[in-house]
Amino acid sequence: MNQLDALKQFTTVVADTGDFKQLAQFQPQDATTNPSLILKAVQKPEYAPLLTETVAAHRGQPLDVVMDHLLVRFGCEILQTIPGRVSTEVDARLSFDTAATVARARRIMALYEAQGISRERVLIKIASTWEGIEAAAELQREGIRCNLTLLFAFCQAVACGQAKAQLISPFVGRIYDWYKKSAGAAWDEAAMSGANDPGVQSVRAIFSYYKKHGIATEVMGASFRNVGQITALAGCDLLTISPELLAQLAATEAPLSLALNAAAVQAMDLPAVRYVEASFRLALNEDAMATEKLAEGIRAFCADAVKLEVLMQKG
Repeated sequence: MNQLDALKQFTTVVADTGDFKQLAQFQPQDATTNPSLILKAVQKPEYAPLLTETVAAHRGQPLDVVMDHLLVRFGCEILQTIPGRVSTEVDARLSFDTAATVARARRIMALYEAQGISRERVLIKIASTWEGIEAAAELQREGIRCNLTLLFAFCQAVACGQAKAQLISPFVGRIYDWYKKSAGAAWDEAAMSGANDPGVQSVRAIFSYYKKHGIATEVMGASFRNVGQITALAGCDLLTISPELLAQLAATEAPLSLALNAAAVQAMDLPAVRYVEASFRLALNEDAMATEKLAEGIRAFCADAVKLEVLMQKG
């Protein structure tokens, strides 16, 4: 049995891509997209017609409306290939505006429903800012399920649990990147791999806390840099993995065993924590890595949204 098949015994495997033509070979349950992945996809010849057709069909409408139609078009194509859910992201430029995030999420969901897609098959991705988490709480109450992304800190995970978010996406690789860069020449790759990887440790801490306290929010590790980070999280609720790393897993037959066990955390001493806005902001501010990576991630998604708009204007 290859490692991808072995991983599927413990964890729901999700494909992290806008390249839906690659999906069938890996047979993931779900798929995730973001502005950067859609931008990457539409620049490939095989996907350029989707951009051209969407722009032509909605010519004269505001760019943000055309953008949502394009995201939903990709989402619908993906849903024809997978049995589960697709994650579609709200414009990152709304990350600090609760009301605008809610409105955009409702519009995206309405576009899916107009295509005959039930809301159970769509997760609305929102950055894990305080405003984003508040928006998710409101959307969840309406039956619109949310994937809280750009999650780097424990306080973000706790607040998402309080909001009853459907799912969170803690970013393993970007946490690893920060600590590796911070350590510089002192970084020991071998010593900081597997269970010692700071990104892996972050997800394990969140997973343990959720399972200990019966929090129903699903934990989906994301943003992987290597296969070792993935295998060290076997047993996590879900893992969203790039096609490149999915291919590496499928090509490897090394043994893979359960690394996270929900039953085992019950014996752990993990006191319950609760955040309000002020304590959340302070906790996030105290975490230099999370503060920097959250801001960096939002900036990057905003920049790619602008690039996508430029392509749409040309189309």
